[in-house]
Amino acid sequence: MPQQILSSLKTYLKGYFNLSEFLLPQAEAEASIREGVSFRGMNSMILIAAIFIASLGLNTNSTAVIIGAMLISPLMGPIIGMGLGVGIHDFGLIKRSFHNLTMATAISVITSTIYFAISPVTEGSSELLARTSPTIYDVFIGLFGGMAGVLAIGSRSKGNVIPGVAIATALMPPLCTAGYGIATLQLHYFLGAFYLFLINSIYIAFATTIGVKLMGYHDVADTNPRRALKVKRIVYALVIVTMIPSIYLTYTMVRENSFRRNVSRFVNTEFHFPGTQVLDYKANITNGQKLISVALIGKALPVDSVQLALTAQLPRYDLGGASLSIIQGDERANFDPTAASSTMLRDIYQVTQATIDRQTATIDSLRTVNAERERTDSLAATISPELRVLFPQIKDIAITRGIVSDVATGALDTVGVALVQYNRPMDRATRQKFVDYLEARLKMPGISIVENTSRVIFPTSQKKTE
Repeated sequence: MPQQILSSLKTYLKGYFNLSEFLLPQAEAEASIREGVSFRGMNSMILIAAIFIASLGLNTNSTAVIIGAMLISPLMGPIIGMGLGVGIHDFGLIKRSFHNLTMATAISVITSTIYFAISPVTEGSSELLARTSPTIYDVFIGLFGGMAGVLAIGSRSKGNVIPGVAIATALMPPLCTAGYGIATLQLHYFLGAFYLFLINSIYIAFATTIGVKLMGYHDVADTNPRRALKVKRIVYALVIVTMIPSIYLTYTMVRENSFRRNVSRFVNTEFHFPGTQVLDYKANITNGQKLISVALIGKALPVDSVQLALTAQLPRYDLGGASLSIIQGDERANFDPTAASSTMLRDIYQVTQATIDRQTATIDSLRTVNAERERTDSLAATISPELRVLFPQIKDIAITRGIVSDVATGALDTVGVALVQYNRPMDRATRQKFVDYLEARLKMPGISIVENTSRVIFPTSQKKTE
């Protein structure tokens, strides 16, 4: 019974992975691949145009333009041709495909070098930088992309597989980046990008060889077994040798990502100080040395003791052996602008600008208050000549504004106050005229008159009741 179930399941699954009824005849699929191997005439011109488009996309950091160039590029043809040649032991096809791929690579690198040599924009963009650090993931992309490509070529229904493979495997951008490295004399750009191109090319071809075997393509009639074995060994050696550096680069990338993740956890957990906050932090591994740099802003801290205490906490976050550097916002003598990231400098500028804006608003407010106080202080001198004529009973006067508080509710209010000293007493009618005059002249409704002995002579609240 278990054997019957297993046999039924095997038959069921086999129906999903059976390729025979979906494949083109071998001769028809081969003809399509062999036609794409050629790089004369139109294909060469299309390649040059695609290289210029890709270079423009990398120069302007435009992903859409780069994708368009990858769709136009005919570079996949000779690579798949080499894989087919290895799979069916067609050594003539291998030689022709390799020759055409070499020519296409040379044309691509020369074209992109010329473009970047004359381009006014020479700063590396994120799209350029992305093509200089290949990893084991690029190996898998090339392998599975090539597998999908050859299966699509051999299939009756191709769908959108070929354009998708062209985008995923990204053959054009690495060649353009290699040209950028030559034009700007930056060897690491050239080496990283060209290595990425080799990974994609070799693993697409290798995947094509595997796909040819899966589809059951027959070898050419005059196969030389010894030569076929030799080619097979060369192919496996290239596959392994090409993979080894990517494994090391992947290990380095994973280690750096783990280091940065631990640094982020360390900074977010340990750097909590009253009145001081983290402005920015950097985590780098340089020549095997782990470096952590944290920039603080706000209230100054005793850096030596803080650094000593926090360094002792590093092993808790798997950061043992790392070097911790703390930079405070007010320690300008110890601040190295060349070591700060552009994000950090932008944050510093924004915080500084916000502080300046707040201080400017405070200064403007204080200036307004001071101007109002000066105007109030000068009011008595302004009206003194008029008082000498209109109210000769007044000896001297001081005008000010005061804050009164309601004892019951605690509410505050602003009132005008006139502190007056008399030569002789005023009658009630003259006092009322004096109050009306001050309110109209000084534009202080509800002004209170206080004798210099602090005794209220004629409060405004009594004006209407009396």
